[in-house]
Amino acid sequence: MGAWASRGRAARVPAPEPEPEEALDLSQLPPELLLVVLSHVPPRTLLGRCRQVCRGWRALVDGQALWLLILARDHGATGRALLHLARSCQSPARNARPCPLGRFCARRPIGRNLIRNPCGQGLRKWMVQHGGDGWVVEENRTTVPGAPSQTCFVTSFSWCRKKQVLDLQEEGLWPELLDSGRIEICVSDWWGARHDSGCMYRLLVQLLDANQTVLDKFSAVPDPIPQWNNNACLHVTHVFSNIKMGVRFVSFEHWGQDTQFWAGHYGARVTNSSVIVQVRLS
Repeated sequence: MGAWASRGRAARVPAPEPEPEEALDLSQLPPELLLVVLSHVPPRTLLGRCRQVCRGWRALVDGQALWLLILARDHGATGRALLHLARSCQSPARNARPCPLGRFCARRPIGRNLIRNPCGQGLRKWMVQHGGDGWVVEENRTTVPGAPSQTCFVTSFSWCRKKQVLDLQEEGLWPELLDSGRIEICVSDWWGARHDSGCMYRLLVQLLDANQTVLDKFSAVPDPIPQWNNNACLHVTHVFSNIKMGVRFVSFEHWGQDTQFWAGHYGARVTNSSVIVQVRLS
């Protein structure tokens, strides 16, 4: 019976193997259509991978048309202003050099805090000078609005200092844009004290040229916070709105110490430092 039942079943016919689809060769597209396709690729991928495909793709990635198409997709007020600036502040053509708009789109420097490690993920990215018992990182005693982390750098009984120098071209801004008179640089810092100890604080921000000569500066030396201050926390801000031609670096430097001269870390608490480049809309 078992053998007879086996012979009675219909034999299975294997399904035919699907034919492989022919890969689409984007290089066969007209250049204007290929530009549209590439404009949907993330900028870092364009610079890191697409640029290596062939000479034709490299020419498109190194040119201005692709990046202007990407910028044109932002229809907000800032996006429209950026597109106008990108068109009017184009750098002169240089043989074998990519268009600076590629780095600009990849780094996205407008509206982004250029300070690295603003709230105290260790002391990385800062040039530090330790006074007293040096810098440490602690939790905030007062909430700082908008901070990416509620931690801070804490100073000691002698002046503690730290500094960052920001290379604006490395961040994605190109010379013609920096010299256009259409951008502003906004700086900000938060500082405060422990309730049981007074403290002192200083801030110095300098705009530097390519040789790191000072072209403009802002300094703040506010009155010390007294002892028994309910964990006071203060905000310092400044906007460089009439930027001189030639600015290529921003130096951001601040100091702090306590007023009781106690061993340990009872001095000024600094956090959420920021340097932000904005487009002037008017």
